[in-house]
Amino acid sequence: EGAMRTLTWDQGREMARHQRLTQDTGVEVFFAHPHSPWERGTNENTNRLIRRYLPKGTPITSHQPYLDAIAYELNNCPRATLGYRTPTEAFNQLIATTH
Repeated sequence: EGAMRTLTWDQGREMARHQRLTQDTGVEVFFAHPHSPWERGTNENTNRLIRRYLPKGTPITSHQPYLDAIAYELNNCPRATLGYRTPTEAFNQLIATTH
């Protein structure tokens, strides 16, 4: 079992080769309807969390220690979609069970 079984994407040309992605990885690709962010709930929630640190419209800093601190906090915050585990815990558990 891999880390990802499906992918829901916006309607963009960057996914023009989605069939190749599915063929190569087994990850099934779905497309969200235009103007329907609720169809990509985890993505929208993650964007909301990131905006706490980097408000929309502000330039993203190139100060790597700050970006690393943001990543650390986000990866160590419990998420309902992960059964209140942190992304770090979920990832480590996945790695432990697949290797």
